[in-house]
Amino acid sequence: MKTVSLTMAQALLRFLNNQYIEIDGVEHKCFKGVMGIFGHGNVTGLGQALEQYKDEILFIQGKNEQGMAHAAIAYAKQKNRLEMFACTSSIGPGALNMVTAAGVATVNRIPLLLLPGDVFASRQPDPVLQQIEYPLDYTMTANDAFKPVSKYWDRINRPEQLMTAAINAMRVLTDPAETGAVTLCLPQDVQCEAYDYPESFLAKRVHHIDRKPAAPSAVSRAVELIRGKKRPLIVAGGGVHYSLAVDELRQFAEAFNIPVTETQAGKSAISWQHPLSFGGVGVTGTLGANRLAAQADLIIGVGTRMSDFSTASKTAFSREGVEFLNLNVSTLDAYKMEGTYVTADAREALWAIAGELKTHGYQSEYSSEELGELKRQWDDEVDRLYHLERPDGLTQTQVLGEINGFIGEEDVIVCAAGSLPGDLHRVWRTTQPKTYHMEYGFSCMGYEVSGAFGIKLAEPDREVYALVGDGSYLMLHSELVTSLQEGRKITVLLFDNHGFQCIHNLQRGHGSGSFGNEFRERSELTSQLTGEYMPIDFAAHARSLGAKAYSVRTIEELRAALQQAKAEQVTTLIDMKVLPGTNTDGYESWWHVGVAEVSELDSVKQSYKELQAKLSTAPKW
Repeated sequence: MKTVSLTMAQALLRFLNNQYIEIDGVEHKCFKGVMGIFGHGNVTGLGQALEQYKDEILFIQGKNEQGMAHAAIAYAKQKNRLEMFACTSSIGPGALNMVTAAGVATVNRIPLLLLPGDVFASRQPDPVLQQIEYPLDYTMTANDAFKPVSKYWDRINRPEQLMTAAINAMRVLTDPAETGAVTLCLPQDVQCEAYDYPESFLAKRVHHIDRKPAAPSAVSRAVELIRGKKRPLIVAGGGVHYSLAVDELRQFAEAFNIPVTETQAGKSAISWQHPLSFGGVGVTGTLGANRLAAQADLIIGVGTRMSDFSTASKTAFSREGVEFLNLNVSTLDAYKMEGTYVTADAREALWAIAGELKTHGYQSEYSSEELGELKRQWDDEVDRLYHLERPDGLTQTQVLGEINGFIGEEDVIVCAAGSLPGDLHRVWRTTQPKTYHMEYGFSCMGYEVSGAFGIKLAEPDREVYALVGDGSYLMLHSELVTSLQEGRKITVLLFDNHGFQCIHNLQRGHGSGSFGNEFRERSELTSQLTGEYMPIDFAAHARSLGAKAYSVRTIEELRAALQQAKAEQVTTLIDMKVLPGTNTDGYESWWHVGVAEVSELDSVKQSYKELQAKLSTAPKW
């Protein structure tokens, strides 16, 4: 057996650089490169190896460990999980900064390889700088915090352990059903230790994604279930995109006259102009989608995990006797809502079911007049919201309408948290797949700017827009600098509504007053945050970092700024002053959040009574 002497860190990089993913006969180089921030826990190990292989492996310098990991997640998501970046950090705080991103990746089923530095395996320098000592179990370090949010976790305490750890890491990263965050903890001394690695371990390795076919018995059960239903409804999730099944979904809907609704991850799977497209469903759903959901006798979930937002806390599908058919590569998701399950690749399942269903001549009983009227009503409502003006400033839906009308059909928007996801799910009009990039599994504040950078790495020829609230921007915007450093222009559209207004609305909507959610100065009279709004100049902040920036307060200024931003060659921010509380809400949906059972406020007591009344009639699965 031929071997080569390498440090563990060098061997790891050479291994990663030779990994490939194949699907449908097409190979994709798995790792685009490594994003990292160096510290004493990785600079002399993995850092040395990255410098040694700098002409072979792209290294991107992050500015915040969570931010760079978000960028890696967005890259992998935009690439349909076929390409990715690894992320490295030092020990302690640098590593822990990536824990949130690990949660984002795992919840959203996105592959993310994390390589945090760790304490000395030898324990000779002990405790080292930034080491956490846990007296009851001295083997535990800060990196054990990754365990609950990782799909695979390992600590490489000897250099030869890399071989099994790396193979297991790739097993999970390339598994459509089990993918998520993979954490390989790298003790800083072991990173630098040499071992004679077999050349076969370092050779090109192709990981084949074999589409999981639908079992004939499962297809038969699905067909019999559909044939007995008159008003089926499709809920398209992110799995439609990841299985490259956009065309198959549309063809399935057309063949059997079944309307299509979308989750946040599934949005853009079908054009808003299609007569069977009814947009978002659930808490942030359209009126047409939610009315169809309430009347449906069968819900066909395609590649969705049926979260509480998609199901309106399990109340969206309220017809007596409604049943569920779940097409999903993940058994966990296929079993949800007590549904009939087809555990298979989404594209394969749609093909198989459609083929057999056509032999029976099946058609739903929706009339074109009914569906057409629902669609016309919602289109009119979106037009109204897009032109909703107020004399005292910009409304959020008006701004979204202006942006939606301006950007190109191939341009990509990214969002994650606040009131914007609800509005975008309802009113944003997409015609092309992969132009709507929403992280709503974890709805992680701070994802937007980092995500836009990651998308731009994946789609360098497209315009990429980060739609972000002021609260989310303040939490994490550091990779804006990285976009400038890398020459990857993104446009940040900042909706400044003076605080965490989404939660402010939720707070007041359940009987509480206005407390702790707006960005106000502390009042001398009340000693509370009830003074004037904080005067924050986000455009000036962006300019100080090297970006171009514009401030707008009118629709005319917004139109001019969008034109100017598109002409800019570097990352640009538009600071848009938007009126609080001008987002969308309702449309016959409900979200189950806890309400105080006892309170001094009558409004809270009333909200609790309303909650109990709703729960008493809500279906239970």
